Amino acid sequence: MADPHLDPACAVAHGAAPPGPTTRALVAVFASPVARHLLHFAADAGYATTLVEPVWERADGAAHRVASALDPSFLDGDTDVVVTDHHRPELGVVLRDALAYRSRWIGVIGNVRHVGPHVAALRELGVPDAEVARIHRPIGLDIGSKTPAEIAIATLAGLIADRNGRPGGFAWGTPAAAGGRGGQQPGSRSIR
Repeated sequence: MADPHLDPACAVAHGAAPPGPTTRALVAVFASPVARHLLHFAADAGYATTLVEPVWERADGAAHRVASALDPSFLDGDTDVVVTDHHRPELGVVLRDALAYRSRWIGVIGNVRHVGPHVAALRELGVPDAEVARIHRPIGLDIGSKTPAEIAIATLAGLIADRNGRPGGFAWGTPAAAGGRGGQQPGSRSIR
C-alpha cells in the first residue's frame, strides 16, 4: 500500500495546501442568507471574497470585505459574480456593471421555472441580448437545494467545477416532454 504522506491527493485531504498558486475571487451581490453562506464557504475554498451591498445597513455585521458597488479594482477575468437576490431594484445596474467589467462568470440565483427578471432589467438599460446571454441562470449544481446553505454549496460546487473545466452536473431542467429544457448540456445557457 502506498504511503498516504507521499500521495499528493491524500496530502490535500489531510490539510496540505494544494500545489501552485490559484487566483480566485468571488463577489456575492446583495446581503442575503445565501450570500452569507456562499462567502463563508468560498473563503474556506480559497476565494478572495467580497460582498457588494448598495444599502450599507443591510451589510451590517458582514464578515467579509464589503463594497457598495461593483468596482474594477476587485473585478477581472478571474472573478466570479453571484447575484443572490433577483428581486432588488438595483439588479439591472449591478449586472450591467458586472458585464462591463468583464467578470469571468456571472450568475443570478433563481428558480428555473420562472423567467429571470434580470432579462427585462438589462434590456431596459439597453444591454444587447448577446451580453444578457452571458449571465447564467439557474446556477449551481442541481442537487435539490432547499435551504440557503444548500444553495450556497451547490453554487460554489458549480463554480469550482466550471473553473476546473468539469461539467459538474449543470444539467438543469426537466424532461423535454414536461416542458423543461431537459438535456441541456453542461456550460450551455439560455436567457431565462
